[in-house]
This record gives sequence, structure tokens and C-alpha cells, in this order.
Amino acid sequence: METDKSIDVLNSLIEINNDRVEGYETAAKETEDQDLKNLFAELQNTSNNILSELRSEVGRLHGDIEEGTRITGKFFRVWMDVKAALTGNDRHAILSSCEFGEDNALDVYQNVIDNHSSDLTSEELMMVRSQYEKLHADHDRVKALRDSAS
Repeated sequence: METDKSIDVLNSLIEINNDRVEGYETAAKETEDQDLKNLFAELQNTSNNILSELRSEVGRLHGDIEEGTRITGKFFRVWMDVKAALTGNDRHAILSSCEFGEDNALDVYQNVIDNHSSDLTSEELMMVRSQYEKLHADHDRVKALRDSAS
């Protein structure tokens, strides 16, 4: 296992969590519904906690910690869709966009688990799997709220 590969894999997870924080920060500012503001703050908090773990590990490996987001690609467009949906304050549209974003975050984690586990130590892989479970729980909360908003 090469340390550079571990750093790259962990930084890809940092990126997706940076996207998630930025997206929910935007969503919380745009909605007028207090329950959604509270939910978005909780979801943002999940990623902030995950980011702390990931940054700590990349730092331990003496790597450069990713500070950016995936400005190109699907995830950025998803958050633009969230903002547009929020402008109309349509709960179902807001939560559908959020669920799509959650799906993308889970896809990135699943790709790491399925295709890059050999690039991580057993401790790092355990951390990534634990983070995946937290994100999956958040996804399920968003999906349930979306379904009830139909």
C-alpha cells in the first residue's frame, strides 16, 4: 500500500464532504422552513465531523489536505438544482434534490470501498465504512422526509 494512494483516496472523500457542507449551507440559507433548516444543519454537522476525521488522517500521513469542492461534475449541478428548488420553496423538490446529492455522496464512498480498499489501511477502511453508514442514515432521513412530502 502506497501512502500517496491513501492520501488521494481520503482526499476524494474530503472533496465530497466539502461539497455536502457547502450544499447544505446554501440550502439552509435559502429555505424558510425551520424544520428543514434544522435538518440541513444536522446533515452539515455529519460532514463536518467526518471531515475532521479525514483531515486528521491525511495530516497523519503528511499529505496535503484537499480544501476544495468538486466544482465540475454532477454534484455541483445538484446543489445548483437545490438552490433553484429552494427558491420555489417546494418541499418535495428540495428534498428530492437533496436525496440526489446524498446518492452521489454514497456512490463516491461505495466506489472507495469497492475499488480502493487495498489503498487504505484496515483502520482507514473501518473509518470509511463507519462514515458511509452515517451518510447512509442521513440519506434515509432525507428520503423518508421526501416521501412524506409527496
